[in-house]
Amino acid sequence: MSAPRILVLQHHPLEHAGVFADALRGAGAELEVVRAFAGDRHPRALAPYDGLIVMGGPMSVGDDDAHPWLRAERALIAEAIAADTPTLGVCLGSQLIAAVAGAAVVRGPLPEIGWYRIAPTADVRDDPLFADAAPFAALEWHGDAFPLPPGAVALAASARYPVQAFRLGRRVYGLLFHLEVDAEQIEGWCDAFAGGERTLGGDARPDFAGANRRAVTIAERLFLPSR
Repeated sequence: MSAPRILVLQHHPLEHAGVFADALRGAGAELEVVRAFAGDRHPRALAPYDGLIVMGGPMSVGDDDAHPWLRAERALIAEAIAADTPTLGVCLGSQLIAAVAGAAVVRGPLPEIGWYRIAPTADVRDDPLFADAAPFAALEWHGDAFPLPPGAVALAASARYPVQAFRLGRRVYGLLFHLEVDAEQIEGWCDAFAGGERTLGGDARPDFAGANRRAVTIAERLFLPSR
């Protein structure tokens, strides 16, 4: 069996696929990264790829004037949803998936920036990625949010945001939180997005090891199901 080819859409130099990419490359997958911020061209179709990862970024889903490549990304995501291609959207990526699926992405009641407790919903019992999930801590860094997209299954919630993770079809997932990061990456985010402020909010203690283990599990189950 040939190695799976996975397309990664990256929107900011500091918001890369992190542990997701490490786990997949370590298992032999081929990752092609489109760095929109650097002017990389998006492929016209998703069909040559076996999977799609859509990462986070400081922009909003409707910022087409400043970032016209968002149109190309929405087209690729629509193709992924229609074909039920293994897809993972993280933060902005989850918002783009939700928007393409028909949900309104709007400013949330309050930003979530920091470590928050994530609680699986009752529907995770039938989900291949989250079936064995217990409550866990994850890093959040977002101000926008969305209701459950039409036809989607809610998989996780925080105290403030009832849709933290969802699934469309069998293999398209959105995560509003970050599992892929390490402490060094968050230092860079604090400098770039918070003016150097190191005190983050949240209702949970930082748990990079636990989050990273969950990232590896999700990557392997979604993109390498035959392993």
